[in-house]
Amino acid sequence: MRNPALLSALLASALLAACTQRPAATSQAPEPSSVLQGHGDTPVDTAPKEDPRLLPAETYVRSHLVIFGRLAPIEAQRALQQSGSGLFDAWTDYLGALGFPDNRADQQRGTQTNTLMIAAFERVGIALCDAALVRDLKQTDLTKRTVFDFDLLADAAPSSLSRDQFAQRFDRLHRLFLSYPAAMAPTDRISRFFQLYQKTVNAHAKSSFTPNEAGWAAVCYGLIRHPEFHLY
Repeated sequence: MRNPALLSALLASALLAACTQRPAATSQAPEPSSVLQGHGDTPVDTAPKEDPRLLPAETYVRSHLVIFGRLAPIEAQRALQQSGSGLFDAWTDYLGALGFPDNRADQQRGTQTNTLMIAAFERVGIALCDAALVRDLKQTDLTKRTVFDFDLLADAAPSSLSRDQFAQRFDRLHRLFLSYPAAMAPTDRISRFFQLYQKTVNAHAKSSFTPNEAGWAAVCYGLIRHPEFHLY
């Protein structure tokens, strides 16, 4: 065909007809996604990929010093030794157990979590609770207390402490040690620690603490030794 204009018009008409032509109807239903490979119900793997571990030792010592009242290490050591608990001697005696390098014994830093390390931090934590209770009881001004900054109801019978009274005071300790409200814990933590308090009070023997004070010390032990405080 020698007429270019006519050729162009025919090509444009053919192209328009091809674009406007509807596809043929099909009766075949789409295949469900569940039968496609990789699109079925796949269980979620919730297993931990690594065992719980400790943070660097400096992190825990810093937390202890802050909770104790933002003291220098030597000041905290002196206060712990004066608490009379007999659970803590000196930082240098626990360097290896806590995971710190001990240059005196040519011992390198601990790189893996172990039971001795956890036990050493728990020992320091228990001594911290005893020392904090002794110190805070000397402060009649609650705003100057660092750990037990609430009324311990020393004049009331320990067994008369209600769950609500306990929960209000326990929540302050829970926020201090674990950094969130006790009511948001994954278990009924308030009731469990209330039982710990009651058992300690009922089984109290003669000591430097009254039954009520010993109950609160036990609550402090439980929080500073809690896995949420130590492991991640």
